Amino acid sequence: MRRTTAVIVVALCVPLALTGCSALGLDSTMVPDTSTSASPGPVSGAGWIVSTQGSATPSPVPSRGGGSRSPALPPVSFLPMDPSCTKQWTVDPVLIPMTVTPAKGSFTVSWPRQYASNYRIAAIPQPLRSGSQPAYTWQDVPAPSGCTVTATITGLKSGTPYVVWLDAPTTGYEQDGTRHPYSGKSGVVYPL
Repeated sequence: MRRTTAVIVVALCVPLALTGCSALGLDSTMVPDTSTSASPGPVSGAGWIVSTQGSATPSPVPSRGGGSRSPALPPVSFLPMDPSCTKQWTVDPVLIPMTVTPAKGSFTVSWPRQYASNYRIAAIPQPLRSGSQPAYTWQDVPAPSGCTVTATITGLKSGTPYVVWLDAPTTGYEQDGTRHPYSGKSGVVYPL
């Protein structure tokens, strides 16, 4: 143990003894600069480290207003192809907003038209069932010329829970390469 300690002390002290104070980053030619200039002068050994006094910036403090927070997704208007289109929609960055209106054995589904995309919709039954789920079929909906696309899904069982899915396979891309919203889904709805 003594021998190991002696070897460590020698290993640390020998470089210090051979190189002097420069091993610690200290140099006898370093003299603090007392000038008030903020720009560095020529690097000649004296005053090459320049520091200036500053003032601390206060940390931001959230305002505690008396109102409530704004909703996460504010209502927005899609840029209409027709200036008379003014319906407000709450937009999820991923899903196309849609409205499902139940009727007797059917749903009327509406959503804002985007670009010249074709659409397809399906009503998927939601009964609790283990194993394979019932098959569903897509109903094609061509792109209309108006502001809003409306389609009706018929042949539904009254009182059965459904979720309506919307797909826009040809919706296109933004300039940065990301796709425009290309799908939508409703909550659970029941036909009358």
